[in-house]
Amino acid sequence: MRTARLPTRTLLVAWASSTALACGNPAEAPSPAPRSAAGSAGFAGGGAGPGLGSGGAVTVAGGGSGGTSTGGTTTGAGGAQGGAAGGAQGGVSGGAGPTGAAGEGGRFARGGQGGAGAAAGLSGGGTGEPGAGTGGQAGLGGRAGASGAGPVGGSGGCAALDAGQRSISFGTRLGSDAVMCAARQLATSLTNPSAATWRAKGDQHRKYHFADAGADEPYRLYVPTAWDGQAELPLALFLHGSGSDENTYVDQNDKQLLKLAEQHGYLLVAPLGDKGAYGNFLRLASPFGKPDEAAKLMAQVTDDSERTNELSERDVLNVLELVLAEYPVDRNALFLFGHSMGSGGTWYLGGKYATYWRGLAPMSGPFVQETGYPWDDLRETFLFVTEGTQTPSVDGSHALRDWLAAQGFKAEYEEANADHGGMIPLVLPDVFAFFDRSRNGSP
Repeated sequence: MRTARLPTRTLLVAWASSTALACGNPAEAPSPAPRSAAGSAGFAGGGAGPGLGSGGAVTVAGGGSGGTSTGGTTTGAGGAQGGAAGGAQGGVSGGAGPTGAAGEGGRFARGGQGGAGAAAGLSGGGTGEPGAGTGGQAGLGGRAGASGAGPVGGSGGCAALDAGQRSISFGTRLGSDAVMCAARQLATSLTNPSAATWRAKGDQHRKYHFADAGADEPYRLYVPTAWDGQAELPLALFLHGSGSDENTYVDQNDKQLLKLAEQHGYLLVAPLGDKGAYGNFLRLASPFGKPDEAAKLMAQVTDDSERTNELSERDVLNVLELVLAEYPVDRNALFLFGHSMGSGGTWYLGGKYATYWRGLAPMSGPFVQETGYPWDDLRETFLFVTEGTQTPSVDGSHALRDWLAAQGFKAEYEEANADHGGMIPLVLPDVFAFFDRSRNGSP
């Protein structure tokens, strides 16, 4: 782990940008939270059933693995326990795992797959019910089994979305657990293995209905054409900059992003983010190292801009969970990256939902602050910060680079000899190379 100043690698290729400067949030926002006693729903197939007592809490570190026997094992006093070989879950014969003794529900291991016919879980292939105490923690990792459908939401569904406080000082009041829970419920309700597009390959323009936004939200999806239809895929989720949409960056530079995703074998996801900035209220006036400017921006937040950013944040999580519910994804190889406003979104969603991500790659947008941010949650996350030498945000990126090095994060820094938009095609190949290195544990 580096403790010295991060070395600066400069790509000595000038690039005349045709992309207008779009750092940070637009002027008007395109411009641990308390939980209720309600039982939270498990993930589609891989998570736990709802708790029987005060409610199961959702976590992104779960997802029991499918076993080959009918049932599983039980912890001594804490509810059902997930495992890599069938613990606490239905196996291929279809039976749910056993129920644990009274007490706190067990935590399920990350990254597993539901059995072929288990009954518990939101859409089949899940774990058995946790014990009758606090309730088990639902999992992100498990993949839906072939049949079976469990209850949704326990004694009351997900916790209230508004946590009443900001877990990140420059973000929304949404509670991360509640957002993930709601996104998984939505993904479960929309999952349709009989659809003509189910697990399709290649370049796809998709949409889903987001009732709270009153909109059919579009997103771009690319699945490598060389995929065999079964192997788990690494996933890279890209957040666009201000003034763009889910297609702008994907189509520019002769569809460079699609070519890189195909070449490196990544499932590429590009959400719209509704009309906001992915939950992050910072913009160019408040890069890293300027907390006073960040405070001024937060003082300008209105009810309307709050709601705009909340819907934007939720749209990204909705799209992510829709893709995770459909495709087999390597849960230890999820990456988040974005440019400008999307870089701010990468920092924000990367920290708030840190357990999803193996690595973050923010591009030309140091829209994060030293205080009021969950830096400790990123200690094991690989970071690749890139910037252009001719950008207004370069000083903020230098300050961030030096701070990350001094704090010992697993971070790299690279500069391209270009302006804000021109740096994009120069650094993208290195971003995907960073993803590959991070999967091997050595950026």
